[in-house]
Amino acid sequence: MPILYLDDLLVVIHKPPGLLVHRTPLARDRVFALQTLRDQLGRRVWPVHRLDRATSGVMVFGLNPDAARALAGQFERHEVEKTYHALARGWVEAEGVIDHPIRDDDAPQAAPQPAVTRYRRLARVELPVAVDRYPSSRYSLAAVEPVTGRRQQIRRHFKHISHPIIGDTTHGNGRHNRFFRERYGIHRLMLTAQRLAFTHPDSGERLAFSALP
Repeated sequence: MPILYLDDLLVVIHKPPGLLVHRTPLARDRVFALQTLRDQLGRRVWPVHRLDRATSGVMVFGLNPDAARALAGQFERHEVEKTYHALARGWVEAEGVIDHPIRDDDAPQAAPQPAVTRYRRLARVELPVAVDRYPSSRYSLAAVEPVTGRRQQIRRHFKHISHPIIGDTTHGNGRHNRFFRERYGIHRLMLTAQRLAFTHPDSGERLAFSALP
């Protein structure tokens, strides 16, 4: 597991795509980020936040319960800066805010929960390939900041604005996913937790980490 930072209270890693953070009752996986990191460090680690199995990028874990609680509190109070990079179908607007409630899949009878995502376009490209019904295909790279933290929020919000993320087999577009697999050999979700910034629970120093290339 690539380690970006390590001290006596916390560890920051780059989680690869396709890896669950921890064991769940429904998962059949035998390898998890939490257990892998525990074995790698030779000590217990405590989860602070989550990333979807398919999403790669920066994560922080506590190395004792108090540190984990302090870090988790920063997430709950929205004191943590989280920036994702997403490759989406189509040309997204230069910047925007998606304010669209999301229903919890585990509680389908419950009312949808408020969910807000900000994004900013970083680049766009048009390929002379007819993947869909148009003679060319457009794609955007966006920096995305989830204001709230609903399950699969970014993926579901980008589907809502008709710009699904490439490689998303649940909320995405199968034709464009297949094009990226066959043309570029990309078999993963093109969503990365690119940057994470938080306050060290002991020193009070502001720390920021970026995902590996």
